[in-house]
Amino acid sequence: MPDPTRPPMPRIISIVNQKGGVGKTTTAINLGASLAEEGYNVLLVDLDPQGNASTGLGIDPEARDFTTYDLILEETDLENVLKPTLVEGLLIAPSTTDLSSADIEMMAIEKRSFLLHDALRQPAIDAYALDFVLIDCPPSLSLLTVNAMVASDSVLIPLQSEFFALEGLSQLMLTIREVREAANPNLRIEGVLLTMYDGRNNLSQQVETDARETLGALVYETIVPRNVRISEAPSYSMPVLSYDPTSKGALAYRALAQEMVEKIETATT
Repeated sequence: MPDPTRPPMPRIISIVNQKGGVGKTTTAINLGASLAEEGYNVLLVDLDPQGNASTGLGIDPEARDFTTYDLILEETDLENVLKPTLVEGLLIAPSTTDLSSADIEMMAIEKRSFLLHDALRQPAIDAYALDFVLIDCPPSLSLLTVNAMVASDSVLIPLQSEFFALEGLSQLMLTIREVREAANPNLRIEGVLLTMYDGRNNLSQQVETDARETLGALVYETIVPRNVRISEAPSYSMPVLSYDPTSKGALAYRALAQEMVEKIETATT
């Protein structure tokens, strides 16, 4: 039973695709930074054992005393895990390779699919007045990813504008449906984001056409282009919005944040 004395929960969005290299972490970092730039309070939960979102936001491995592993499996208090980033308004729950063993360790726990759900609903989260929680999922449909979906209001799917892009989508949709039926009936698809798009390339155009014909309004109007600034920014441990604010990549992620917020506001009015 929800506690009527608590403030509303932030909107929790998992960024999911079981394929690697489609722009999940890039989208998590830059969408988070774009929302923060708009004045929202955002938490990025790094649920990928590679910890690329943590590194991309400037969190040194030595500074990750407590991580999402501790949050999920050790029931560590939220305030010990969350860290500020160089982007004002953007916090991160960092990860390390410790998270690699989480799937196996969770198998022995009865409510294994609800661990992240419960961790993100600690009363301590109220103090951060969060508007959004973005979860950067690992490149697999693992128990960690299921935890993210169970904890979330919705799923954002980055789709690389390359051959076979749509092929793995049916398995992801099936997993979303199974999570709805078993644990989170309110889970919805926030949107599908075309990434690494090259407008000069017939293949990119064909993927866009196929995606829009297959998925309709689920596909965002905003498209993230293949952009060297997006690729360079993580090596400087910053979002592309900080690295090159006027680049095509930065402009695309700002447009995505605005489009997403507008869709959410339209759906809730």
